[in-house]
Amino acid sequence: MADARKITLFHSPNTRSSGVLTLLEEIGAPYELHVLNMKAGEQRQPEYLAINPMGKVPALRHGEALVTEQVAIFLYLADLFPDARLAPPISDPLRGPYLRWTVFYAACFEPAVVDRATGRDPAPLPMSPYGVYDTMLKTLTDQLTKGSYLLGDRFTAADVLWGGALTWTTMFKMVPELPVITGYIGRFNARPAVARAKAKDAELAAAHEAAAPSVEKS
Repeated sequence: MADARKITLFHSPNTRSSGVLTLLEEIGAPYELHVLNMKAGEQRQPEYLAINPMGKVPALRHGEALVTEQVAIFLYLADLFPDARLAPPISDPLRGPYLRWTVFYAACFEPAVVDRATGRDPAPLPMSPYGVYDTMLKTLTDQLTKGSYLLGDRFTAADVLWGGALTWTTMFKMVPELPVITGYIGRFNARPAVARAKAKDAELAAAHEAAAPSVEKS
């Protein structure tokens, strides 16, 4: 009989779902990948749109539960595996800050970075989800000065989210390579789980690249 608790990650390499792959490796959870070749447009096919009508990855199936949206998946998995100690429990004083910084990524950081990277003017201040880019960034960097990780010396799922995001955004010059940011990125990328996830992504990306010519001819 099929395992009703099996975890399936709908994934494409070098996308937002790479962070979820890293989190699964960090947790040490059993999972299987349902890999989508985005070069071939598989994320826009009816089979996947039935999973996520937005045509985005990641998506996660766990038994009968289907979870989309990157931050929601992070919160779900970290709570699902409490033994990994990647999410402070509700009784822990760090639970509130953990939720704050996890949600701050999606609510403030990513919209601000996208606006800045695309040269788009932010919305009027009362309507902007992040207010002012420089204020958003200083809010983040001020927190990073307080310890090795977002919650001081405690590593959590929030750091898996932010470590991957800051690695990519600094690589593409979307965020300045300030010493406090590069130090944080260095600590994150030194973790074995990050190396394992990157190796899997490199293998998958190479396979998709190799398939690209046949996709173009079809």
